[in-house]
Amino acid sequence: MSGDSARGRAPICVLVTGETVAPVRERFGEFIRFFERGIGEAWTHGFEPVDARAEDTSARDFSGYSAIIVTGSPSSVTERAPWMLGAEAALRAMVEREQPLLGVCFGHQLLASALGGEVRKNPAGRRLGTHRVRVKRGDDPLFAGLPEAFAVNVSHEDHVAVRPTREDVVHLAEAEHDSFHAFRAGRSAWGVQFHPEFSGAITEGYVHARRELLRAAGLDPDGILAKIEETPHGTGLLRNFVKIVKSRSAESR
Repeated sequence: MSGDSARGRAPICVLVTGETVAPVRERFGEFIRFFERGIGEAWTHGFEPVDARAEDTSARDFSGYSAIIVTGSPSSVTERAPWMLGAEAALRAMVEREQPLLGVCFGHQLLASALGGEVRKNPAGRRLGTHRVRVKRGDDPLFAGLPEAFAVNVSHEDHVAVRPTREDVVHLAEAEHDSFHAFRAGRSAWGVQFHPEFSGAITEGYVHARRELLRAAGLDPDGILAKIEETPHGTGLLRNFVKIVKSRSAESR
């Protein structure tokens, strides 16, 4: 694949940075399946996985894809593993060529780090379950048509503690436990700390799988389970991203 004219018919690349927990994987598959289901018929040109851990993605040509989605991961950006540094170089190149890009959870943190930010463990502690996000910039196309506050499903321990240094970074959303919960860099790159692709059942599966970790963190797994919701506005955000992808592809023809 090459050339902007081909992008609109090319698949979305799902840049894989980790696996889901085993019980969830057995029932629902891997992250790419979550995005496929969440986006549904809004995108008909397919999805192609690329494992960021298995190759030097800094040397790979991503320019022919319609867009890139960077998944979550049980790894931590603070590890600074060689594959993470390579992926960060690839993300910087995507931002510079204004290729549509969506980083989710770990992907959000990796994008922030690639652009001069710093990721650390969140002093508020681990978060898993349904929480509320507050939109600061409702005029951003990724949040078009979404309410000022809505429910999202989350699963993370790290956060973006120091914001990216790029001048064109826009702070888009915050949560009670994490102020820098979503951002845009340039014209076509976004990061969201929450998981718009997580259904209620997937989130419940994570809680069951990490029950002991939650208890060790002083959290109540049963209390978390009781508050888990479906999060249709997360699906709305994913479909907004697809609208952006289609719009950018139309512009390049």
